Formats: sequence, structure tokens, C-alpha cells
Amino acid sequence: MKVTVFSSQAYDEKALRQHSPIDINWQFLPQKLDALTAIAAKGSDAVCVFVNDDLSEAVLTQLAGLGIFAVALRCAGFNNVDLQAAKKLGVRVMRVPAYSPQAVAEHTTGMMLCLSRKFHKAYNRTRDNNFDLNGLLGFNLYGKTVGLIGTGRIGVATARILHGFGCTLLCVDPVKNDEVSALGARYVSLAELYRQSDIISLHCPLTPQSHHMINDTALQQMKDGVMLINTSRGALIDTKAVIAALKTAKIGYLGLDVYEQEADLFFKDLSDKVIADEIFQRLLTFPNVLITGHQAFFTEEALAQISRITADNLLAYTQNKKSGNEL
Repeated sequence: MKVTVFSSQAYDEKALRQHSPIDINWQFLPQKLDALTAIAAKGSDAVCVFVNDDLSEAVLTQLAGLGIFAVALRCAGFNNVDLQAAKKLGVRVMRVPAYSPQAVAEHTTGMMLCLSRKFHKAYNRTRDNNFDLNGLLGFNLYGKTVGLIGTGRIGVATARILHGFGCTLLCVDPVKNDEVSALGARYVSLAELYRQSDIISLHCPLTPQSHHMINDTALQQMKDGVMLINTSRGALIDTKAVIAALKTAKIGYLGLDVYEQEADLFFKDLSDKVIADEIFQRLLTFPNVLITGHQAFFTEEALAQISRITADNLLAYTQNKKSGNEL
């Protein structure tokens, strides 16, 4: 079986080769899958893609025209896939629904701690032999009210960690999770979560309904100085509205591991380039904003699990079986 891997990095190649059967013939390409690059998969039986690859109807039609009817997502999210078009074309789409919820949950909590205790600022100061504590005053997570929007696997893992810190947990999700409730968390309305939370963390999928859910209206309902963390999908947040809220101090702390226009930025070394995205550049000017480049998932354990499940999905396809991870 020949599989073309788009948006691949050296760590993808290493993990997929190490954790998958030898009868998969991998072709690794650094390019993102889109209408211009799809032709590079010619001769393959399947493509393997990541979060910022384009799987619109136009691209899926190209793949089907090349005789490629299997798409393996090496991620959980699938907002970049036109599932209706895939079904119409007979293209089977498989994902990795759970690889390491703990990886994302730990990164989420790490961002909270870094922002609340200003680790990033202290690190830079001490490297300059500056040990002054002025400007580094933080706050305890203990006793704070944290609102979790989404209580799937990652939301549950985050809730467990925050419960250990002694936080009060408020949750919003269409489906209540008994594991979260057992921690003492309360399911409330979105309006109540906005109104009561000191910290809000997003763990929900990106859908037409959740697109820009953090907007001017939502922000107006939040506490002054609220901490907002997003390790889910960038387009959950209206970035312009968030910048306005940072300027008025409605948002006191912002942690982002994702960004709506990240496809042109993340997973690349742009250190010698001028970044033309003025909105992203504006975010970087705020001292209370912490941005990481979509690395919340990036642990050895997660990469191994992603690779194993991706390979299992592809092998199930070749055997005309269901892996259980089809969309």
C-alpha cells in the first residue's frame, strides 16, 4: 500500500516508520495538501493529512480522480474536511479520535501556570541577571473558578488536573460526562460559565455553530481580567474581538496554542521572514499573551499513538474492514 503523507515533518516520518507495519510504503511531502499539490499523490492508494491540509470538495474530487479513495487524518479534528463531498465521492475518511488527551490537558494547564505566575517573563529576566520580582506578581489557581467548554476526552483530562489544584469547575457540553461530574464539576449554561469563571478553557470541536463563539457578545459577559485559553481550534475565537478585549483589560491573560490563520504560519521556521499577518503581529505585542505553535499534542506518547492508529486505519481500509474511526 502506498500512502502520500502531506504536511510532514521529520518527526512524522520517524514516528510513522517506527510504529507502523513495514508493508506500508510511505511517501513524505512537506507541502500542504491543496488544489495545487494534490497531483503529487498520483499513484498512491491513500493520503495521510494533518490539521491545516485542505480537504474541500475540489481537492477531494481531484483525489478521487487520481483513484485515491482513502484519507487518513493523523489528528482528531476534521473541520478541514468536506464530509458531505467525501461521502458523495465515495472517499473514506478516518481519524485518530484519541491519542493522548493528557498531552493537550497538561499543555493547557501549563499555559495557565505560565500566564498566572509569569514564568516566561521570569525566565528572560534571570538570563539577564535581573532578579527583581516587581511585575511578576501572580495568583493561585487554588480556589479559582475554571470554565471548561467541552468535556470530551481532553476536557475530562483537564478537569482532573484542575481538580487536583483545588479549582471550582463549571462545564458546558451538550452531553454531560459522569467522570467530570464525579469530580464535583457543575454543568451550567454558557452565560453562567462566562459570568462566573476566572479562567475559561476551550475544548470543543470547530463546527458552524461554534465558529467565533468567543466574540464581542461573549466577552461582554465575562469577568474583567478573565484568563482565556484555547488549545482546540483557532476559529473558535474572533481574534479581532479578543484584541479589543485585551486593550480594555476585559481579558487579563490570553493563552493560544492555535490561531485561525495558522496554516500560513505554524509548523514552519519563519525566523528570517517578515510576517505579513498584522493581526497575529498585534497579538505578539501584548505582554499578557502567550502563544505556542500548535504543540499541545506534541509528546512522544502522543506521536506514537497517532502513528499506530493511523496505520491501523489504513490497514483496515486495505482489508475492506472498518477500523471504528471512520467519519
